[in-house]
Amino acid sequence: MSKNLVVTFLGTGTSQGIPVIGSSHPVCLSDNPKDKRLRVSVLLSWAGYNYVIDCGPDFRTQMLVNQVTHLDGILFTHEHADHTAGIDDIRPFVFRQGDMPVYAHQRVLTALKRRFDYIFEVENRYPGAPAIAMHLIENNKSFTLGESQVIPIEVDHNGLDVFGFRIKDFTYLTDVKTIKNKELDKIRGSKVLVVNALREEPHISHFNLEEALALVDKVKPERTYLTHISHLLGFHDEVEKKLPENVFLAYDNLVITV
Repeated sequence: MSKNLVVTFLGTGTSQGIPVIGSSHPVCLSDNPKDKRLRVSVLLSWAGYNYVIDCGPDFRTQMLVNQVTHLDGILFTHEHADHTAGIDDIRPFVFRQGDMPVYAHQRVLTALKRRFDYIFEVENRYPGAPAIAMHLIENNKSFTLGESQVIPIEVDHNGLDVFGFRIKDFTYLTDVKTIKNKELDKIRGSKVLVVNALREEPHISHFNLEEALALVDKVKPERTYLTHISHLLGFHDEVEKKLPENVFLAYDNLVITV
Protein backbone atom coordinates (compact mmCIF):
# COMPACT_ATOMS: atom_id res chain seq x y z
CA MET A 1 0.00 0.00 0.00
CA SER A 2 1.80 3.11 -1.24
CA LYS A 3 2.02 6.20 0.94
CA ASN A 4 2.70 8.26 -2.17
CA LEU A 5 -0.22 10.30 -3.45
CA VAL A 6 -1.58 8.88 -6.71
CA VAL A 7 -3.77 11.25 -8.73
CA THR A 8 -6.15 9.93 -11.38
CA PHE A 9 -7.73 12.53 -13.66
CA LEU A 10 -11.30 11.27 -13.89
CA GLY A 11 -12.38 14.15 -16.11
CA THR A 12 -10.61 17.19 -17.56
CA GLY A 13 -13.36 18.95 -19.50
CA THR A 14 -15.38 22.06 -18.90
CA SER A 15 -19.08 22.14 -18.02
CA GLN A 16 -20.33 20.80 -21.37
CA GLY A 17 -17.63 18.18 -21.75
CA ILE A 18 -15.94 17.36 -25.05
CA PRO A 19 -17.42 16.63 -27.52
CA VAL A 20 -20.12 19.21 -26.97
CA ILE A 21 -23.54 17.88 -27.93
CA GLY A 22 -24.31 18.72 -31.56
CA SER A 23 -21.03 20.57 -32.15
CA SER A 24 -19.19 20.35 -35.47
CA HIS A 25 -16.05 22.01 -34.05
CA PRO A 26 -12.96 20.08 -35.23
CA VAL A 27 -11.87 19.24 -31.67
CA CYS A 28 -15.31 17.80 -30.94
CA LEU A 29 -14.95 15.60 -34.03
CA SER A 30 -11.41 14.45 -33.14
CA ASP A 31 -10.65 10.72 -33.00
CA ASN A 32 -7.88 11.27 -30.44
CA PRO A 33 -9.01 9.88 -27.05
CA LYS A 34 -7.15 12.74 -25.35
CA ASP A 35 -9.57 15.19 -27.00
CA LYS A 36 -12.58 13.51 -25.36
CA ARG A 37 -13.10 15.02 -21.92
CA LEU A 38 -15.63 14.22 -19.20
CA ARG A 39 -16.54 16.80 -16.58
CA VAL A 40 -13.68 17.77 -14.29
CA SER A 41 -12.79 15.61 -11.28
CA VAL A 42 -9.81 13.81 -9.75
CA LEU A 43 -9.37 10.70 -7.62
CA LEU A 44 -6.75 10.96 -4.88
CA SER A 45 -5.36 7.69 -3.53
CA TRP A 46 -2.78 7.02 -0.82
CA ALA A 47 -2.21 4.42 1.89
CA GLY A 48 -5.40 2.58 0.95
CA TYR A 49 -7.60 5.70 1.00
CA ASN A 50 -9.64 6.98 -1.95
CA TYR A 51 -11.12 10.48 -2.11
CA VAL A 52 -12.59 12.34 -5.07
CA ILE A 53 -12.66 16.06 -5.62
CA ASP A 54 -16.06 16.87 -7.12
CA CYS A 55 -18.79 14.51 -8.23
CA GLY A 56 -20.17 15.70 -11.56
CA PRO A 57 -22.67 14.23 -14.02
CA ASP A 58 -20.09 11.77 -15.39
CA PHE A 59 -19.31 10.30 -11.95
CA ARG A 60 -20.80 6.84 -12.61
CA THR A 61 -18.85 6.41 -15.85
CA GLN A 62 -15.67 7.64 -14.19
CA MET A 63 -15.97 5.14 -11.35
CA LEU A 64 -16.60 2.25 -13.73
CA VAL A 65 -13.82 3.14 -16.16
CA ASN A 66 -11.28 3.43 -13.35
CA GLN A 67 -12.63 0.40 -11.44
CA VAL A 68 -13.05 2.28 -8.17
CA THR A 69 -14.54 -0.16 -5.66
CA HIS A 70 -14.41 1.93 -2.48
CA LEU A 71 -14.55 5.62 -1.73
CA ASP A 72 -13.71 7.28 1.57
CA GLY A 73 -15.23 10.68 0.84
CA ILE A 74 -15.95 13.56 -1.53
CA LEU A 75 -14.51 17.06 -1.44
CA PHE A 76 -16.55 19.69 -3.26
CA THR A 77 -14.94 22.78 -4.74
CA HIS A 78 -18.31 24.52 -5.27
CA GLU A 79 -21.94 23.86 -6.09
CA HIS A 80 -22.15 24.21 -9.89
CA ALA A 81 -23.83 21.29 -11.64
CA ASP A 82 -20.74 20.08 -13.47
CA HIS A 83 -19.16 19.52 -10.04
CA THR A 84 -22.12 18.13 -8.04
CA ALA A 85 -24.76 16.59 -10.32
CA GLY A 86 -23.53 13.01 -9.90
CA ILE A 87 -24.14 12.77 -6.19
CA ASP A 88 -27.01 10.29 -6.54
CA ASP A 89 -24.57 7.81 -8.05
CA ILE A 90 -22.71 7.42 -4.76
CA ARG A 91 -25.44 4.94 -3.79
CA PRO A 92 -23.46 1.74 -4.50
CA PHE A 93 -20.70 2.97 -2.20
CA VAL A 94 -23.22 3.97 0.48
CA PHE A 95 -25.01 0.63 0.33
CA ARG A 96 -21.70 -1.18 0.91
CA GLN A 97 -19.93 1.23 3.22
CA GLY A 98 -22.52 3.39 4.99
CA ASP A 99 -22.95 7.17 4.94
CA MET A 100 -20.59 8.93 2.54
CA PRO A 101 -18.46 11.68 4.12
CA VAL A 102 -18.85 14.93 2.17
CA TYR A 103 -16.63 17.98 2.73
CA ALA A 104 -17.80 21.39 1.50
CA HIS A 105 -18.38 25.07 2.17
CA GLN A 106 -21.60 25.82 4.09
CA ARG A 107 -23.05 27.46 0.99
CA VAL A 108 -22.43 24.30 -1.01
CA LEU A 109 -24.02 22.09 1.64
CA THR A 110 -27.08 24.36 1.60
CA ALA A 111 -27.28 24.11 -2.19
CA LEU A 112 -27.05 20.31 -2.05
CA LYS A 113 -29.89 20.19 0.49
CA ARG A 114 -32.03 22.31 -1.84
CA ARG A 115 -31.30 20.43 -5.07
CA PHE A 116 -31.18 16.91 -3.61
CA ASP A 117 -33.69 17.30 -0.81
CA TYR A 118 -34.60 13.59 -0.80
CA ILE A 119 -31.05 12.75 0.34
CA PHE A 120 -31.55 14.85 3.46
CA GLU A 121 -35.09 13.76 4.34
CA VAL A 122 -35.50 12.66 7.96
CA GLU A 123 -39.16 11.65 7.97
CA ASN A 124 -40.57 9.31 5.32
CA ARG A 125 -37.10 8.85 3.89
CA TYR A 126 -36.97 6.74 0.71
CA PRO A 127 -34.94 3.62 1.63
CA GLY A 128 -32.95 3.66 -1.61
CA ALA A 129 -31.73 7.25 -1.24
CA PRO A 130 -28.01 7.85 -0.75
CA ALA A 131 -26.91 9.00 2.68
CA ILE A 132 -24.13 11.45 3.43
CA ALA A 133 -22.26 12.67 6.48
CA MET A 134 -21.65 16.41 6.12
CA HIS A 135 -18.38 18.06 7.11
CA LEU A 136 -18.02 21.84 6.93
CA ILE A 137 -14.93 23.36 5.30
CA GLU A 138 -13.91 26.84 6.37
CA ASN A 139 -11.10 28.87 4.87
CA ASN A 140 -7.86 28.98 6.86
CA LYS A 141 -8.91 25.88 8.79
CA SER A 142 -7.10 22.74 7.70
CA PHE A 143 -8.58 19.29 8.30
CA THR A 144 -7.41 15.71 8.17
CA LEU A 145 -8.22 12.99 5.66
CA GLY A 146 -6.57 9.60 5.82
CA GLU A 147 -3.98 10.87 8.31
CA SER A 148 -2.99 13.66 5.89
CA GLN A 149 -3.55 17.38 6.31
CA VAL A 150 -5.79 19.12 3.78
CA ILE A 151 -5.40 22.87 3.34
CA PRO A 152 -8.36 24.68 1.73
CA ILE A 153 -7.41 27.42 -0.71
CA GLU A 154 -10.00 30.09 -1.46
CA VAL A 155 -10.18 31.38 -5.04
CA ASP A 156 -12.66 33.56 -6.90
CA HIS A 157 -14.93 32.31 -9.70
CA ASN A 158 -16.54 35.56 -10.91
CA GLY A 159 -17.77 36.51 -7.46
CA LEU A 160 -18.28 32.97 -6.18
CA ASP A 161 -15.89 31.60 -3.57
CA VAL A 162 -14.46 28.26 -4.67
CA PHE A 163 -12.20 25.97 -2.68
CA GLY A 164 -9.03 24.45 -4.04
CA PHE A 165 -7.14 21.93 -1.93
CA ARG A 166 -3.55 21.18 -1.02
CA ILE A 167 -2.74 17.67 0.19
CA LYS A 168 0.91 16.94 0.88
CA ASP A 169 2.89 18.36 -2.06
CA PHE A 170 -0.12 18.43 -4.38
CA THR A 171 -2.41 21.40 -5.05
CA TYR A 172 -5.65 21.22 -7.03
CA LEU A 173 -7.39 24.37 -8.30
CA THR A 174 -10.34 24.57 -10.64
CA ASP A 175 -12.77 27.28 -11.76
CA VAL A 176 -10.29 30.01 -10.79
CA LYS A 177 -10.49 33.53 -12.16
CA THR A 178 -8.55 35.39 -9.47
CA ILE A 179 -6.62 34.42 -6.36
CA LYS A 180 -5.38 36.61 -3.53
CA ASN A 181 -1.72 36.75 -2.54
CA LYS A 182 -2.41 35.28 0.91
CA GLU A 183 -3.94 32.22 -0.76
CA LEU A 184 -0.95 31.93 -3.11
CA ASP A 185 1.24 31.45 -0.06
CA LYS A 186 -0.63 28.21 0.67
CA ILE A 187 0.33 26.87 -2.78
CA ARG A 188 4.02 27.77 -2.79
CA GLY A 189 6.28 24.78 -2.39
CA SER A 190 3.86 22.38 -4.08
CA LYS A 191 5.63 19.86 -6.26
CA VAL A 192 2.58 19.33 -8.45
CA LEU A 193 -0.08 21.92 -9.32
CA VAL A 194 -3.31 21.25 -11.20
CA VAL A 195 -5.09 24.37 -12.44
CA ASN A 196 -7.84 25.27 -14.90
CA ALA A 197 -7.03 26.67 -18.34
CA LEU A 198 -10.27 26.99 -20.28
CA ARG A 199 -9.16 28.44 -23.63
CA GLU A 200 -6.84 31.06 -25.12
CA GLU A 201 -9.40 33.88 -25.17
CA PRO A 202 -10.20 35.61 -21.87
CA HIS A 203 -13.24 34.35 -19.96
CA ILE A 204 -15.35 36.05 -17.30
CA SER A 205 -15.00 33.32 -14.66
CA HIS A 206 -12.09 31.04 -15.62
CA PHE A 207 -8.37 31.35 -16.21
CA ASN A 208 -7.47 31.35 -19.85
CA LEU A 209 -4.18 29.76 -20.86
CA GLU A 210 -2.16 32.94 -20.36
CA GLU A 211 -3.56 33.47 -16.84
CA ALA A 212 -2.91 29.86 -15.86
CA LEU A 213 0.69 30.08 -17.03
CA ALA A 214 1.12 33.36 -15.14
CA LEU A 215 0.09 31.54 -11.94
CA VAL A 216 2.58 28.78 -12.69
CA ASP A 217 5.31 31.41 -13.06
CA LYS A 218 4.40 32.86 -9.65
CA VAL A 219 4.34 29.66 -7.60
CA LYS A 220 6.90 27.66 -9.61
CA PRO A 221 5.84 24.06 -8.93
CA GLU A 222 7.99 21.22 -10.26
CA ARG A 223 5.15 20.08 -12.54
CA THR A 224 1.83 21.58 -13.61
CA TYR A 225 -1.14 19.90 -15.25
CA LEU A 226 -3.84 22.00 -16.92
CA THR A 227 -7.47 20.92 -16.61
CA HIS A 228 -11.09 22.15 -16.99
CA ILE A 229 -10.42 22.47 -20.69
CA SER A 230 -12.76 23.66 -23.44
CA HIS A 231 -12.70 22.46 -27.03
CA LEU A 232 -11.78 26.06 -27.86
CA LEU A 233 -8.30 25.55 -26.41
CA GLY A 234 -7.52 23.31 -29.39
CA PHE A 235 -6.31 19.80 -30.11
CA HIS A 236 -4.54 18.17 -27.17
CA ASP A 237 -1.38 17.19 -29.07
CA GLU A 238 -1.00 20.60 -30.71
CA VAL A 239 -1.54 22.56 -27.50
CA GLU A 240 0.88 20.47 -25.47
CA LYS A 241 3.72 21.14 -27.95
CA LYS A 242 3.40 24.88 -27.21
CA LEU A 243 3.50 24.62 -23.43
CA PRO A 244 6.53 25.54 -21.30
CA GLU A 245 8.78 22.86 -19.89
CA ASN A 246 7.16 20.91 -17.05
CA VAL A 247 3.65 22.15 -17.95
CA PHE A 248 1.36 19.49 -19.36
CA LEU A 249 -2.17 19.22 -20.64
CA ALA A 250 -4.01 16.72 -18.47
CA TYR A 251 -6.34 14.21 -20.12
CA ASP A 252 -8.98 11.79 -18.89
CA ASN A 253 -7.63 8.73 -17.07
CA LEU A 254 -4.11 10.13 -16.80
CA VAL A 255 -2.47 8.80 -13.62
CA ILE A 256 0.41 10.61 -11.90
CA THR A 257 2.31 10.05 -8.67
CA VAL A 258 3.31 12.89 -6.38
